[in-house]
Amino acid sequence: MRHVERHLAPRLREALDTFRVVVLHGARQSGKTTLAKRVAAERDGTYTTLDDEQTRLAALEDPVTFLSEQRYPMVIDEIQLGGDRLVRAVKIAVDDDQATGRFLLTGSTDFLSVPTISESLAGRAAILRLWPMSAAEMHDTAGCGLADWFEGRVPVGYVSQLTRGDYLEMVCAGGYPEAVELNPPARRMWFNSYAETVMSRDVAALADVRRADALRAVLQLAAARTSGELNIADWCRRLAIDRGTLEAYLGWLRMVFLVHEMPAWTRNLTARVVQRPKLHVADTGLAAALINVDPEALRPATAVAAGTLLETFAANETARQLSASGEPLHLHHYRDSAGHEIDLMIERADGAVVAVEIKATASPGTDHLKHLAWMRDHLDTVSPDAFRAGVLLHTGPRGLKVGDRLYSAPLDTLWHPTAAHHN
Repeated sequence: MRHVERHLAPRLREALDTFRVVVLHGARQSGKTTLAKRVAAERDGTYTTLDDEQTRLAALEDPVTFLSEQRYPMVIDEIQLGGDRLVRAVKIAVDDDQATGRFLLTGSTDFLSVPTISESLAGRAAILRLWPMSAAEMHDTAGCGLADWFEGRVPVGYVSQLTRGDYLEMVCAGGYPEAVELNPPARRMWFNSYAETVMSRDVAALADVRRADALRAVLQLAAARTSGELNIADWCRRLAIDRGTLEAYLGWLRMVFLVHEMPAWTRNLTARVVQRPKLHVADTGLAAALINVDPEALRPATAVAAGTLLETFAANETARQLSASGEPLHLHHYRDSAGHEIDLMIERADGAVVAVEIKATASPGTDHLKHLAWMRDHLDTVSPDAFRAGVLLHTGPRGLKVGDRLYSAPLDTLWHPTAAHHN
């Protein structure tokens, strides 16, 4: 595959200039090793991986010597395989020599969920997440600049060249570098092998998984219900497992970055706000493979999975761009018992919000904007100046302003290089 410049690279370089240790974590095969090697080579550092058994044994047997024999920055790939002893040796090394940029640690486990790592490196390390590639990265664009939407600079007049079928192709391709350019049958095989590897290797390293079949079933259901609210009681009934087991398994899937949750948003609009989070599979290519659908299966207007996968695709694209840019914006969803639903509530630290709806339709109409209009009117009443924009993302060609702070825009507005220049 051609080289794709990762948007996180500038933040990674800045972190190495500022902190003694930088942790780069994310899903296996998301591109961490390639990025870490590139940045280390720029600084004449060294690379080592604990996936190699001899290297891992040397690190475990004598971690002090192992760390002292390398040029810095020293990349240690899959650091979670080194255990607490190696991490503590890193801590001692950077306490003795407080120069910045000494270690770049990568791992396929959420370091913020591993106490021995996060506690040992507290105050010494910057932690960055690398997602699978975003559409903006694959199209070599800077992304849409979501912060501009808060200032009313939402694209108007942009005409997309993509069709609904093009978006479905992107959904099924996903963003894992190794899988993107495979043909569909090979890609499906890659994703299924990937899921099995992560569950049998990375999850097994985290906990005693006594029912591997149940873990696979949880991931399968997550794919089938991606972008849906997480109803624990209903999932337990469908999977025939108890609540504790389900919550543990979901926690492990989050720790290896296969799924992520989007919390519910509330501003005390009503006591009837539904508080359950939405669950998204972290890559739509993986989700599509797990439920055995391809672009042809998603093409009919009656294909329910097209809408859920497109919503996850847009949510993941937004999360990937925000993670890479470091913009202090937070993602939520909204639903209340009166039937009002918003797929994405993007909130700024000062309480300002942009509301986003994602629809698979190529023929957007006013009915698709009714929840955005409701949220605008309600927030104007209870929290003036909070609602900055409501954007309907769809698979049609044209971007338009359709009302007061309401916009209808093609889905590729999220990454198209010219969209941001239209006003």
